[in-house]
Amino acid sequence: MRYDLVIFDNDGVLVDSEPISNTLLAAYLTELGHPTSYEDSLRDYMGAAMHRVHDLVEERTGQPLPVDFDDVFHARVFAAFERELEPVAGAVEVLEKLAADGVPYCVASSGSHERIRVGHRKTGLDLWFDDGRIFSSQDVGRGKPAPDLFLHAAERMGVPPEKCLVVEDSPLGVRAAVAAGMDVYGFTAMTPAERLAGADRLFGDMSELIGLLQD
Repeated sequence: MRYDLVIFDNDGVLVDSEPISNTLLAAYLTELGHPTSYEDSLRDYMGAAMHRVHDLVEERTGQPLPVDFDDVFHARVFAAFERELEPVAGAVEVLEKLAADGVPYCVASSGSHERIRVGHRKTGLDLWFDDGRIFSSQDVGRGKPAPDLFLHAAERMGVPPEKCLVVEDSPLGVRAAVAAGMDVYGFTAMTPAERLAGADRLFGDMSELIGLLQD
């Protein structure tokens, strides 16, 4: 394998959370007077940190979101996670293979540490990710498409950017990986391939990743 570190996005790559969170985000924004469809939410916010939601809404409407927006939204998301969240099909098999082969891996997510951990506990992925393998945009202050998060993860894991592979499913994440000087494989299960055009490779089933990593 030509990579010394595999960096996974979390939402939509390891846990099947994007349909849940974007449905709830669209509904909450609409409830607050900012009509938003599920498709709008995927287009504008998938892969982004929460500050992007605040920034775009205020930019478009001139109105800030309520000060408790994040707390209310996350409470709704976490409750839904407890009811519905599942790992992405094939993700556990990929992690098993990386662990068996001794290949370092980690997660670097725009989501908060709490969101990552809630999802991992519900899906059993906490068995694969100790604290030293979890990185959040909270750690760096700027979310994707800025490269800061991926560069931070690589530095903490002790691997130069050019030896890292990022696995992403959002255009913002692909842009961040490219800006960090890392190779990136785009996961197209939810995102049209043309929106991940900056990726080095594209794949639609997580089980395919094992074979791609052997190339």
